[in-house]
Amino acid sequence: MTDRAIGGKGAPVQLDKVSFSYDETPLAFDVAFAAARITAIMGPSGSGKSTLLNLIAGFETPRAGRVLIGGADVGGEPPAARPVSMVFQENNLFAHLRVEQNVGLGRSPSLHLTKTDHSAVAEALKRTGLAGKEKRLPRELSGGERQRVALARVLVRDRPVLLLDEPFASLGPALRDDMLDLVSGLHAERGMTVLFVTHQPEDARRIAQNVVFLDNGTVAATGTADDFFTGSGPPAFRRYIGASALSRDVARKRT
Repeated sequence: MTDRAIGGKGAPVQLDKVSFSYDETPLAFDVAFAAARITAIMGPSGSGKSTLLNLIAGFETPRAGRVLIGGADVGGEPPAARPVSMVFQENNLFAHLRVEQNVGLGRSPSLHLTKTDHSAVAEALKRTGLAGKEKRLPRELSGGERQRVALARVLVRDRPVLLLDEPFASLGPALRDDMLDLVSGLHAERGMTVLFVTHQPEDARRIAQNVVFLDNGTVAATGTADDFFTGSGPPAFRRYIGASALSRDVARKRT
């Protein structure tokens, strides 16, 4: 895939000398994410992966530094006003709303939808394989289907940046692969800038183009996924992922 997907709408994202404290643990991020690329954010538990996404989305406020999206400082913007969509592990669906209503929230928080909005919702449900399940409640769906609802809501929001905070971690391997392929397909269509947190090296290998590795609350290394998943990757990352996993990946690339 080229640096910018066909018809790409993705925006570059930058954390410019951002500092933050979480439970008295200092975090410092100075990193840029290329537009219209899929970047995996990896690192040990407690290294600041989810916090980094929350700073971009506006759910956390830096003590210092700037958060830039598309070159604009969004530090003063509330989460709803930022050009960002975010999908969490718990998918954030409203239990009392039907599938089509949960998706429709991406167009109007009051669910006052126009004909165009309804058409966009229907198309998003079709694209994510949920056509025919519009009237179901979240409890009537499988875990994978609930995550598809969350992704359909992303589609109708049509924001240039998509943040994924381990949304598929609770799914089995086959279903997780299906969801990752769906994200990859949506990225190819929309050209969004996708940042996704994962503890699974195989997830990063499957769809990521770039990798940002966090350690001890800071950015320890950045680079392409190809560079990371070879024996020449950053030492801190090699220690994190383990020699056996890297050996398997190198062998796979040689076959």
